[in-house]
Amino acid sequence: MFAAGAALALLDAFLRHNPPAAGPLRSRLALQSAAASAKILRLNADQGALRDLRFAAGDERGPAAKLLGLWRDLAGRPPALSPDRLRAAAAALDLPLADANPLAQTLSEPSRAGDPVSAAANAAAMAFGAFPDAPAAEAEVLALWVFDLALALRLRWPRPAPMIATKVLDPGLRQPDVGRRPKPGEPAWSSTAAGAIALAAAAALDLAADLSRRADTLIAVAPKLRAKPAAKIVDLLLAEDCVSPAEAARHAPMTDRAARRLFDRLVALGAAREFSGRPTFRLYGL
Repeated sequence: MFAAGAALALLDAFLRHNPPAAGPLRSRLALQSAAASAKILRLNADQGALRDLRFAAGDERGPAAKLLGLWRDLAGRPPALSPDRLRAAAAALDLPLADANPLAQTLSEPSRAGDPVSAAANAAAMAFGAFPDAPAAEAEVLALWVFDLALALRLRWPRPAPMIATKVLDPGLRQPDVGRRPKPGEPAWSSTAAGAIALAAAAALDLAADLSRRADTLIAVAPKLRAKPAAKIVDLLLAEDCVSPAEAARHAPMTDRAARRLFDRLVALGAAREFSGRPTFRLYGL
């Protein structure tokens, strides 16, 4: 609990200043949370595959795409344990929730009581317990989602930072006398949650430091970019985990070819990275 409080205090101090890297940080944490949740659900979807899914065309969304959308929605909107948010989250995980109002009322009290970590852990336990007949993996992912949402509410963050799912599978959290990972609400859950969020917040601080350096470099080289729509692409890179040239071209606006040339220029200047490693359909970010 002490380590969790210390790491969260430092992360809170970073986010309070609304740094340029806050957008990519939340977006990257959402991606990491989706990848960790995919492991819990036994889905074959790592971070690279999930990145690609965000740009996939078509209306049909599979379980992995819904999972990514769940965490990106968490990071992209102000925190609220409202019936609408809970209903949408349950639907993304195919969890039966005919009436979200009782669950929202149930979560309102524990999410406000005690220290932020305990409040979030209690809210997660209640969310998990609300689906006794549902698959445990789906209910656990929803509980982790509720944890991050309740934590953001207690810390009064304008946007949640998805974290606990990124470390809840860490083998270092396994207790020698417990054969499996404690589920929300079980006796060992509170210590497991505190350990996971301590690790996650510390890792988020490291990621924030790296992204801040990269954001500063991007901002410094932005005046050197000759293309008139370059400012909009810089804004996209300061808001997202990654951007495709086609997406950038739509926002700028500019041709796909011009967007690709601009990203190549940013990579050459050390202001962006290419994530996919492919010769085509490349993705760029900080």
